[in-house]
Amino acid sequence: MQVSLLYHTADPERAVATAARLCYAPIGAAELMENLSQEQIYRVLKIIVSSGHFSALEHASFTFAIDDVSRALTHQLVRHRIASFNQQSQRYVQLTEEPVVVTPPAIAADPELLTTFHVAIDTAYNTYAQLIEAGVAAEDARYVLPNACASKIVVTMNLRELLHFFTLRCCHRAQWEIQELSCQMLELARPHAPYILLDAGAPCRRGSCPEGKMSCRQPFERVQR
Repeated sequence: MQVSLLYHTADPERAVATAARLCYAPIGAAELMENLSQEQIYRVLKIIVSSGHFSALEHASFTFAIDDVSRALTHQLVRHRIASFNQQSQRYVQLTEEPVVVTPPAIAADPELLTTFHVAIDTAYNTYAQLIEAGVAAEDARYVLPNACASKIVVTMNLRELLHFFTLRCCHRAQWEIQELSCQMLELARPHAPYILLDAGAPCRRGSCPEGKMSCRQPFERVQR
């Protein structure tokens, strides 16, 4: 898995604080953005985060390039509907090189299961190659490809949706691959919005676990603003 932060709103915390402060200011947003001190920005952000008034967070966004993740992961990822996605197409991109797949650790740790896994993968890709060679269009040949098939995707989320995404997917109970992805995304984004993302992640970082009897019971150290 390779995750890169392609782009983000310039000075996202200032942009968010400006948008929030505008609701109560007699001057325009441009003047506010220019004159807000760092102390004032943190004061506004503290009110936003503590009160749950998250609409202002939608004014800052982050764009990530994500490579070598499975189709199983991307099918989960696109369920986060308040986001923008562009994914490498299996319809227009033929898989003519050595297949790249994502192997679950539970399978990789067992030599016998790993062998069985590779047999299935090789069978699928050999069938795909035979179909392509026979003149079948890639959009039809792709039907035999496995969920393990590696893919590439570009994702853009605003800060409000990122917080929601990190809450769900950084949790220990999230599926292992998307949990790894979300944790990497958080580490890339946090330096650019350190106050807003200070305690982003699984909900147990901020309070009690909502999973009830399904809780992993692995407590996080609390953070203080």
